[in-house]
Amino acid sequence: MFRTALILSCVAMPLAAQTLDDRHLSAIPRTATESARIAAVTAPTTDFTKPESFEEKPAGAATVRVRSNADAFSQLSANMPFAHEMDFKLGNALFRKTWVASPSSTLASDGLGPLYNARACQDCHLKDGRGHAPTGADDRAVSMFLRLSVPAPAASSAQEIEDWIATAHEPTYGGQLQDFASPGHAAEGQMQITYTDLPVTLGDGTIVTLRAPLYTVGDLGYGPLHANTMLSPRVAPQMIGLGLLEAIPAETLLARSDPHDADGDGISGRPSIVPSAEFGTPMLGRFGYKGGAATVRDQSSGAFSGDMGLSTPLHPDPWGDCMAAQTECINAVHGQEPGSRDGLEVDAASLDLVAFYSRNLGVPERRDVADPLVLRGKEVFYTLGCTGCHTPKHVTHRLENQPEQSFQLIWPYTDLLLHDMGAGLADNRPEGRASGSEWKTPPLWGVGLTEQVSGHSQFLHDGRARSLLEAFLWHGGEAQAARNGVVALPENDRDALIKFLESL
Repeated sequence: MFRTALILSCVAMPLAAQTLDDRHLSAIPRTATESARIAAVTAPTTDFTKPESFEEKPAGAATVRVRSNADAFSQLSANMPFAHEMDFKLGNALFRKTWVASPSSTLASDGLGPLYNARACQDCHLKDGRGHAPTGADDRAVSMFLRLSVPAPAASSAQEIEDWIATAHEPTYGGQLQDFASPGHAAEGQMQITYTDLPVTLGDGTIVTLRAPLYTVGDLGYGPLHANTMLSPRVAPQMIGLGLLEAIPAETLLARSDPHDADGDGISGRPSIVPSAEFGTPMLGRFGYKGGAATVRDQSSGAFSGDMGLSTPLHPDPWGDCMAAQTECINAVHGQEPGSRDGLEVDAASLDLVAFYSRNLGVPERRDVADPLVLRGKEVFYTLGCTGCHTPKHVTHRLENQPEQSFQLIWPYTDLLLHDMGAGLADNRPEGRASGSEWKTPPLWGVGLTEQVSGHSQFLHDGRARSLLEAFLWHGGEAQAARNGVVALPENDRDALIKFLESL
């Protein structure tokens, strides 16, 4: 199975001096003529009277037709060769597979936990869409969890990565709170959320009530948390278009980095650089809310380990996220079978199939691209400066072994860089190079289908925003000017802006 990777070398040097190493990427170098064409086609538009060419195809030739039901995010890349379809279907079966605890007679499906957050990938990414925050006491947070960490001495940081912020897993509970457990084990605890109403008055007098969350942990199963524990809530993100994001050339993304705001536009995005478990070297972080994973395979393996307690070639410990203090978890019966399936609970072939499936979930066509209200909303989006982070379009690498992602003009509306989003959205928990107030720009494609696919309209990393307007109003930091612009909009332009986002 081919895996895309863009490896960054010389990471101890300033970012501007870093070079790209594409030894692991079967990419055909671009010619000068191609580079000029790409620069022209990805230049920001100034004409909002009509749609741009190919704008209705956000994933290029991989774009799938729009479905009117909850399966809109569950289609394979439209340009997938027939020979690849079986891999996609097998990956889908593994993604939906429900795992059970050991010992079990179902040897191909055992090894869950002993501590875990979900029993299947699909439990969090239901219909391959977004998870949600609990809506009440009876709604368990299956598609949302808490990351945990504590400050660590600088000497324990990834010293080879510039600006790395040293943290460590919480000594007892690890890197995330597991709220379920196999029989005979206690769950680690339960995430508790308290919301406080925060009214915001818009320029025309409209009052929008935001909900500010406070996160705590109850029913701790293994003693108190470390006094300096930092919590960060995470809702499972949508799954579409991941392979295309992985195929954007690193130099394209690094070219947009402006850590010191040299151009004076108030936006100072910078890349996440993280160690890749897949390749054993620092790479550009593209996945996760803070860019904590470099490749789709890295992200998939981390989820198997942290979310379900399953071993993979990249995370071979069968107890998943359990720490040394959790001896009952470490000493429990696991699903490892020496001499079978690589001796792992999720073998290399299975991990590759899940990664292939995750790369190839198709992005649906845009809707209403020529609607005058949508075009006006697009103009407002550009005028407010939202494209400073939500870069509309990119062209992917020309790839020899990945026809689905090869040389596509895509419209994800992201730069995949870290941005300071202000105190309101800060989780105050650093992750790698990302500070406690920095987040990676999320792609916007498919955002208008969230309610259709996931049955809710919750947005942001923890689902606190109950509408796209609320999501706008939580923006701060580098996006403060754009947020203030939204507050000042007349109602008709505000409606147009939301209509544009709903068309994505």
